[in-house]
Formats: sequence, C-alpha cells, structure tokens
Amino acid sequence: MHNRINGVIIMTLDTIDVKILEVLQQNARVSVSELSKRVNLSLSAVSERLKKLEGSGVIAQYTTILDPVAMNKQASALMMVSLENPSSSDDFLSFVQSNPEILECYYLASEYDYCIKIVTGTNAELESILNKIKGVSTIKRTVTNVVLRNVKQQYSIAPVATK
Repeated sequence: MHNRINGVIIMTLDTIDVKILEVLQQNARVSVSELSKRVNLSLSAVSERLKKLEGSGVIAQYTTILDPVAMNKQASALMMVSLENPSSSDDFLSFVQSNPEILECYYLASEYDYCIKIVTGTNAELESILNKIKGVSTIKRTVTNVVLRNVKQQYSIAPVATK
C-alpha cells in the first residue's frame, strides 16, 4: 500500500516490513532464506516484500561500510561554513563534490550555510584539506571542530511501521 505526500509516493510499512528492514540494516548480505526464517515468512513472500521495498525506494541501496581505523583514516572534523552569498555557492559545492575526504555536506538553516564532515588519515592531511576549503573564494567564515571520538554512528534511519 502507498500514500502520496507532496507528490512523492510513500510506501506504508507493516511490522513485518520493519523486521525485514531491521535485519537488513544489521547485515545487508543476509540470504533470503535466512531472512525468511527470521521474519517467519515463506521465501516467496519475503522475496516479494523485498522487491516492493526496493521498487518503492524504501531500500535505496545495498552498500559496504568501511572501518576508518582499518583504512587508516583516523583524523576527522566537522566544519561549519558560511558563504559570502549563499546564492552563489557553485564554487564551494563543486569543491565539495570533487574531494573524497569530504564525506558529507549539509545545507543548513543556521548562522552557517553548510556543515561538512571531513575524514583523512593524519592531522597533516586534515590541515591541508581545511586550508584548501578556506581558500575557496566564496567562503566568508569557517569554524572547525576536530572529532576526538565517535560516540554514535548510525548509517540509516530506524524503520517504523506506518499501518
């Protein structure tokens, strides 16, 4: 079942859909057979639900999460960025898109225009990318917060039954 909100089709989730999503969030490589056991449904029923969840966009993608420590990427920072004129953000956004050290970028309703998450291997690499960011012509002001440790990291929203 689907609802339409602001022209976007929203899939209605029941408790079984939520359980399927919770299992997949823990291990996206779980077999359909194992998934059917965990949610107490037949293989065909689970396969059909997976197709609906994927087709509706509820499941956006299956991915691999890399451990930053194992990849020697242990220096990270959150940088608040204020632009001279937010309507002329093309140079900044182009810079963000072209730099693999910038993992996330959020447009804000705040004193600052953007918040970016930067992850590098060393403090020297972090300093280098921070200086490059500060060199983008449209940036007026930045504030950088160096991350000491990650207290919580959740990669996706928690599914909730809607019917």
